[in-house]
Amino acid sequence: MKRLKLLLLLLVTGATLTSCVVVNDEYIDNGISLNELISSYDLWYIDYHKTQGRGDVPFISKAFTMSFLNGRMYANNNIVDVGKTGDGLGVYVGSYNTFNDILETNHRLDGRYNFEVVQLSANEIRIDCLSQNVSYYLIGYQRNNFDYDKLFYDNIEYFLQEYIAWERVKTSGGSPNVFDREHYLQFTPENDVTFYSSHDSFGTDIDYINWDFVGSYEVANVNGYNDLKILTLNYDGGDTEKFELSVINDETIELYHLRSETLYTFAGRGFVQYLKQEGKESTKTTVRNSGRKRTKIERKTVERRVLK
Repeated sequence: MKRLKLLLLLLVTGATLTSCVVVNDEYIDNGISLNELISSYDLWYIDYHKTQGRGDVPFISKAFTMSFLNGRMYANNNIVDVGKTGDGLGVYVGSYNTFNDILETNHRLDGRYNFEVVQLSANEIRIDCLSQNVSYYLIGYQRNNFDYDKLFYDNIEYFLQEYIAWERVKTSGGSPNVFDREHYLQFTPENDVTFYSSHDSFGTDIDYINWDFVGSYEVANVNGYNDLKILTLNYDGGDTEKFELSVINDETIELYHLRSETLYTFAGRGFVQYLKQEGKESTKTTVRNSGRKRTKIERKTVERRVLK
């Protein structure tokens, strides 16, 4: 896609819009317009770990995917129910327009931003915002070939935060240990590293759970495994518990306790939805329109064989 100098256009629009243009000599000329390109994929996954620059465009840093269809802009701000909400596109978040290589957006809450779009490959683009000093990398997918495993495991900390509580629903094998008393876990957006736990009886209303313990947690990658993480809970009291973490579905996780070889199954309770879709709120849903933003998360990588 040939990049054009749009100085006159930017001088005209700069007075009313947040201008976001970066000059760069990279281009891919595939003979289609920007509008055709961005609408040719159902979902654009925001690979936030590649983000460059110190700035921030709020609605981009809140989203996991963006979609552009007939002038309407959609986003999946939650991992839970991805593929279901809005027929897979997510919630309606605003409108957009294109002019040559410029993507003009008007977000319902965050207002107007312009981006210059650079096509990096057939299904990857970079969107540059000069005024905010930030560049985001987006990977295009159709709904039927979207990499859901990548979404969950690359962003596992955010997935864990999307329920008010995780209730233990099953215990299998292993030897007795102190973690057997932990009936509930909670992972919060507080610095992306804070967790709470509770010994309250099973079936307790999530609004009345007493969070008995607090600590920090860490997620590590496992060398050679894309569908497995290591979760370490560091209690403020000094105890440390380590697990292999697997995602079963968007409301169930398994924690394999490495020391006792016990397998715990936890189910999410109290889904937290970010920027609700009108008419879709349920009595079991907490709606938050602000507060959580994605950040670059650096994880260490460990060998699975040395963990047991």
